[in-house]
Amino acid sequence: MIRTRQQLQALEDQSLAPYAVRSRESRGRRYPEEEDQFRTPFQRDRDRVVHSKAFRRLEYKTQVFVFHEGDHYRTRLTHTMELAGISQTIARSVGVNEDLTVTIGLAHDLGHPPFGHAGERVLHELMAEFGGFEHNKQSLRIIDHLEWRYPDFPGLNLTWETREGIVKHSTPYDIPDTGDFETGTRASGEAQIANVADEIAYNSHDLDDVLTAGFVELDDLKQLDIWDDAIQKAARKAAHLDETRRKYQIIRALINQQITDVIHTTHANLIQSHANSAEDVRNLPENVVAYSESMMRKNQQLREFLRTHFYEHFRVARMARKARRFIVDLFEEYRTDPRQLPPSAQRHLETEPLERVICDYIAGMTDRYALDEHKKLFEPYERV
Repeated sequence: MIRTRQQLQALEDQSLAPYAVRSRESRGRRYPEEEDQFRTPFQRDRDRVVHSKAFRRLEYKTQVFVFHEGDHYRTRLTHTMELAGISQTIARSVGVNEDLTVTIGLAHDLGHPPFGHAGERVLHELMAEFGGFEHNKQSLRIIDHLEWRYPDFPGLNLTWETREGIVKHSTPYDIPDTGDFETGTRASGEAQIANVADEIAYNSHDLDDVLTAGFVELDDLKQLDIWDDAIQKAARKAAHLDETRRKYQIIRALINQQITDVIHTTHANLIQSHANSAEDVRNLPENVVAYSESMMRKNQQLREFLRTHFYEHFRVARMARKARRFIVDLFEEYRTDPRQLPPSAQRHLETEPLERVICDYIAGMTDRYALDEHKKLFEPYERV
């Protein structure tokens, strides 16, 4: 049997909870398009994100370690794929729209510049007098303007719901500027899941990376409250394994523990809220998708542990300082002589200020492209 879009949307009506966002109720796209025969609007958004240049570039954009530090550390792409899997599990368990949840997760980091948060900080400083830089807004800028694939409109022309979920992305490290997306309301339940899944992914996987880097040992984690009965049980079961597999089993238990906590807490919050529609969820005073108070405290302690032992480690600090020099050098050199920008960037000078064009160009670079570009501009014997 072939399932058409209409049949898929009928299945949404049957299977999704009342508080889920249904694709047939989407507020639509900025530029009207004929609907797809076999995909819902959110499935179509997902495919457009995955086929974008910005998504492919995530493979060589830093999570914490610069790409050449090792092949097994997280990049923006691996983090994004891990987030998508976590968010799908939570969305399915609480009965909201998996397609929308996953799409928001896949698109949430498109606006990150090279060299991780260090790159974002320096671009924001350089752009302080020209509107600043924030990666959620840059993600929206990419999907609305900078991707150029279609003859009838700029950007990817994604649905309002996907675009809102990207702009309202919020974690302890990301404070959204909601702009024109209903500043008085919360994000959809689907977007809230993508937010929490992001935190689960980077906390757990940054812990994996810090262990892989040798900055800490597994035994160091025993000081953390998150090392509770479930984690101790996993550690005991894996005690006979080699270090690599023992680490994997503990990280796996840590992820499962957090996902389970979010599912149960969110389910209880939804019952207590009496939310009976997607708009009810948006208009609640607090997010319904959340950790329990106990898990929230444990995660706060874990974040502090990672900050002390990972993000402020001298090797990471050195990488951040190098990243700053690269980006400042590139920005100032292009600003001094914009003719050095490639034609693809120069064409935007007709409609955009020079500094924003330079910022867009640098933000779109991968780590390795930024390093190569720096060589071309500043090393005399490097081919240009």
